[in-house]
Amino acid sequence: MLKSITCSQIFVLDQDEALDFYVGKLGLEVHTDADLGFMRWLTVNVPGHPERQILLERPGSGNMDGATAEQVRELVAKGATGGWLIFETDDCRATYEALKAKGVEFTQEPTEQSYGIDCGLRDPFGNGIRIGQLAG
Repeated sequence: MLKSITCSQIFVLDQDEALDFYVGKLGLEVHTDADLGFMRWLTVNVPGHPERQILLERPGSGNMDGATAEQVRELVAKGATGGWLIFETDDCRATYEALKAKGVEFTQEPTEQSYGIDCGLRDPFGNGIRIGQLAG
């Protein structure tokens, strides 16, 4: 039976810009950066957790025709692909301030929720990101 999720995927329009954002600003680390010929396999992970990777994939990396890839790129540019990530932190407010100081633009400031505190932002491609601090 299934045991865990090892890799999830989101679409990005520019993998170098994605690296700058996810590694340079959010502080993730590169797990794999490999040229497979038909695509660049680029994954990142939270430092110390290589067992859970995020594939930063350009639309049209060999799994769709050119017309479909263009449609997906248009949807990504509008922030309409539905891609999103949720990260956990020990101190949501401190993380918010540290990322804001690095130039990260937020869509929601840290807010008290029934489950803890969280805040929201989007990556440069419109993918939603939540950062949460669980209660208790």
